[in-house]
Amino acid sequence: MPRLTLRQLGYACVVLGLVAVSGVSMAQTESVTSLREAREAAEARDQQRLMSFLDDQQALEAALAQARAEHEEALQQHETLEAQQAEQTEQASALSERQAEQGEALSGLLANLARHSSEIRNALGGESLLTLEEGSLPPRLDEVEVLERHQLESVVDQLATLTARTGRAERLSMPVADANGEVATRELVRLGDFAAFTESELLERGQNDGSLVVLPRTPSAIGGLLADYYQGESNVLAVDPTQGSVLEALAQQPSLWERFQQGGYVGYVVVALGVLGMIIGLGQYLYLVLVSLRVKRQRQSLDQLRDNNPLGRVLLRFEGMDKHQTPEALEARLDEAVLAELPKLERSQPMVKLLAAIAPLLGLLGTVTGMIVTFQAITVFGTGDPQLMAGGISQALVTTVLGLITAVPLLFVQTALAGRSRYLTHVIEGQASATLADHLESHTPMVN
Repeated sequence: MPRLTLRQLGYACVVLGLVAVSGVSMAQTESVTSLREAREAAEARDQQRLMSFLDDQQALEAALAQARAEHEEALQQHETLEAQQAEQTEQASALSERQAEQGEALSGLLANLARHSSEIRNALGGESLLTLEEGSLPPRLDEVEVLERHQLESVVDQLATLTARTGRAERLSMPVADANGEVATRELVRLGDFAAFTESELLERGQNDGSLVVLPRTPSAIGGLLADYYQGESNVLAVDPTQGSVLEALAQQPSLWERFQQGGYVGYVVVALGVLGMIIGLGQYLYLVLVSLRVKRQRQSLDQLRDNNPLGRVLLRFEGMDKHQTPEALEARLDEAVLAELPKLERSQPMVKLLAAIAPLLGLLGTVTGMIVTFQAITVFGTGDPQLMAGGISQALVTTVLGLITAVPLLFVQTALAGRSRYLTHVIEGQASATLADHLESHTPMVN
């Protein structure tokens, strides 16, 4: 067996060190059942690798060169870190000297500026309309140790700008997100920190990124003023002094259609019956008005009887009677003719009266069902969240209102129908009685 030179022994030591490290790492990752078997397997692999390096002189020299390169790189990083540490030490020393030179007055000024700057940033943040532009808030000075002149000027300038914006109406062009989440650059007007709006919609700051978004609903009373103010045609605009609380309450007020939907299926039935009753009642009232006009014309020309009105039909039937009957018989026949016309004049009145009576009962039914829904919500979720009970309470109240709103007009319609038909009945009966009296007087012999 040939002897190993000193150089080869050095190479072998380096390789043994590298192999030992790699062997340990490999042994940790393998799943073995015995530590002794793992150690023996690692030693066998290391011995085999060492022999391969000894046999291959070029691979051994390459490994040694790589180790030297890594050592040089580590030395350079160490020198760089020492240089950085020395530089930071010098900066810290310079800052300490400058801070000592400033004295207590400037230190107090820095503390006050830092406190006010933080308070303003926390108060305005992403909620105020004054901070729509980037860089409009004063810088934070919490981590500043030495007050610089440009920092003082920046804080003062930003505070002055924010103060001026509070009393100024400005026209801006900024990205605005609509109700569908689509963002587009739009022209808008900012009125201090009170309101921001486009030509037809109010805007607010978003909760996530602080961008401008369109209010879900702009109150109609305010929306009518926006267009004129935006176009410069008016200087009147409603402003919410509570910074949005009143507008939010107004925006949450449901519209008429939303109120109607809160009634649920019972509300739909009540309104449907009310509409049906109004159609029936108005149709019958128009018919009675037409009959009244025809009866009026008939009374003005009794010598020309027509069958297009109840009075003309009654008088025509009277003329066709046998006049030699007794007065009682003629009167009974005439009453029969009048009674035959009454169903046409009084039709639809029972239906309208029935619907007027049913509507409040259906409203009461909706009230009961709404309270059932409310108590079910209380049973499941408790009374901690009033919004969970609002649906049932809204249904209970809305159906009651719909029932009353439906019943009241139907009662007026039924009263109008009854009054009009009663008037026509009296006119027909009176004219028929007058005709019978004239006939009886003309055929009664004169007594000397």
